[in-house]
Amino acid sequence: MLLIDLLTGRCPWCRRGRIFRGVLAMNRSCPSCGAVFEKEPGYFVGAMYFSYFLAVPAYALLALISLRVLGNRSELLAFAAALLVFLPLSPLIFRASRVIWLYFDFLLQRRLR
Repeated sequence: MLLIDLLTGRCPWCRRGRIFRGVLAMNRSCPSCGAVFEKEPGYFVGAMYFSYFLAVPAYALLALISLRVLGNRSELLAFAAALLVFLPLSPLIFRASRVIWLYFDFLLQRRLR
């Protein structure tokens, strides 16, 4: 199933191999089918758009929760508290944006054929 493969970081071409070999380290190619993940230098620049669209709503939600919890205290304190909660999520957003980018590219290539 597509959603499960996205969440587990499976190769979009064979859906068996893992895209990441560590928390942030990517495999150069799929260990199962050999598909190359980074096709050219700068390939993952497009993943930054997905990263942005994942990160901004996540931080905004944390900031709103922080503002509610801290009430009439300093807004700067609320935004700093939201940032402290958000920072550990950064590796997850990095991984998710690259996986989504690979699947997006895979679907575009499939449509263009």
